[in-house]
Amino acid sequence: MRIIAGKWKGHALQTPKNNLTRPTSDRIREALFSALESRIHFNETHVLDLFAGTGALGLEALSRGAETCYFVENMTAAWAVIESNIHALGAVDKSHLLKRDAVHLGNHDRQAPLFNLVFLDPPYGKGLAEKTLHCLKEGRWLAEDALLVVEEDKRADFMTPMGFDEINRRAYSDTEITLLSYTS
Repeated sequence: MRIIAGKWKGHALQTPKNNLTRPTSDRIREALFSALESRIHFNETHVLDLFAGTGALGLEALSRGAETCYFVENMTAAWAVIESNIHALGAVDKSHLLKRDAVHLGNHDRQAPLFNLVFLDPPYGKGLAEKTLHCLKEGRWLAEDALLVVEEDKRADFMTPMGFDEINRRAYSDTEITLLSYTS
């Protein structure tokens, strides 16, 4: 696993030693970020990486110039890997690591910015993406016109919740990536 583009291009990322996380493949990240580049200016972006795993999605955004990234992960082994990757890249000043359950974020933390790019890569097939999107909306974590990326098993029948517009949906083998916009 490596950073695809930007100032840390080619830098290898650590992954947890267990099978409890499922990092987004380089190929899928490359396709995803190609689609995002036509819709967003990374240097004006505050990123929220939920179910962060290795932190690869958020770190890729930082590598491309994102202002900040908040990584949310509740598994201790994954949390340690994200922290290690942040330090290895020298991204400490732009990163915030929160050991929390992404499904139960609660109300927006006033110390954090409103997020205009959100990655959701929950465990497949458990309906956690829909629950987390509801939490983000109700907790007022999203900037107006935020872009959200949902990664789910293509057999999971992910349904776009009210308050979000589906922009694009693509399948990559057993993975489906859905790009949404938030309509406040």
